Amino acid sequence: MSCERGTKVFAMMQGSKAGLYAGRLRQEIAECNRQYAAGRCHVESVGGESVIVYAPQMDPDGRMIHGNFFNAAYEAIAAQPDWVKRLNKVHTGGRGLPKLLDEPGRKWKELDSCMSSDALLMNVFCAPGVAESGNVRRMLGMETQGEPVFGWKARVPLKNGLTDRTEVDMRWDGLLVEAKLTELDFQVRASAVVEAYRDFETVFDRELLPHVEIREARRRAATEMPEEFTQEWEPGTEDSEIAREYQAEIAARAWRTTSAKAGYAGYQLIRNVLAAHATGCSFCVIHDERRPDLREAWFTVLRAVRDAEMKTRLKVLTWQELAAVLPRELREFLEVKYGIVAAERRS
Repeated sequence: MSCERGTKVFAMMQGSKAGLYAGRLRQEIAECNRQYAAGRCHVESVGGESVIVYAPQMDPDGRMIHGNFFNAAYEAIAAQPDWVKRLNKVHTGGRGLPKLLDEPGRKWKELDSCMSSDALLMNVFCAPGVAESGNVRRMLGMETQGEPVFGWKARVPLKNGLTDRTEVDMRWDGLLVEAKLTELDFQVRASAVVEAYRDFETVFDRELLPHVEIREARRRAATEMPEEFTQEWEPGTEDSEIAREYQAEIAARAWRTTSAKAGYAGYQLIRNVLAAHATGCSFCVIHDERRPDLREAWFTVLRAVRDAEMKTRLKVLTWQELAAVLPRELREFLEVKYGIVAAERRS
């Protein structure tokens, strides 16, 4: 098997595992938030996977709080105009969410969602004492304190002399951070897009990166191919298992014949490594330990980095490992709301 063929097969296997792990984690976080949301301003989505979204509210002491945020972190965010801007990002699926009875015109924001990795990131790094903590800085390889910047525009150089417009989740002085929680993967992009970065060939061995085939057409069901589909083979009949396999093969065969273009998996990782290379920064992925698929995807990209010195600036960390060095009240919040248990507390 060729190296490129091998990375394609690996990418497909990763995609299958990612759906399993991400779905399981979404269920766990949704259950945590059903209990946590009691007494807080929120609504729960109906149909499909459950998502709880929160809205700001006044507490009994007259302070503005937000159910999706650790109170001290939200207070710190409210006092920092650049951080407040991050809260205004409109939820892309907000139209499908229920409206608040007492504020029906409010537009849901991405960081209102209990599944938001950006909200988790700000809950941690906006909380008082975290950015100043020597233990946190040592864990992340930080030498200075500084103030985190969220949604930092990296402006990674392209071969045509321009720069891209994508954002890095957080820049903290010389450290770039990509935060993950329930997202399915690190995104895929066409080869032409990825290879348009100025330093792509300098930084990566392209043959070692995870390759995928990108199909833009919708995947059709077996029932949409009447020339092969027959009512005699519908699931629910006596030969239900055989029928399912038969229909799955019809759909898979049609999918394989759909035109595809070459692409790369792990696009966000590739782009952020290139951002770190261009700026002389380090780069760290922070993910939940219940998502081993994300760590595998990270190491698949890491092995393709050519330069040994560059590899020393690339890190991976779990929220559970980070929680072990966070303030006690923040650790308790993460455990109750996200099921993130500090690594040191595991039996």
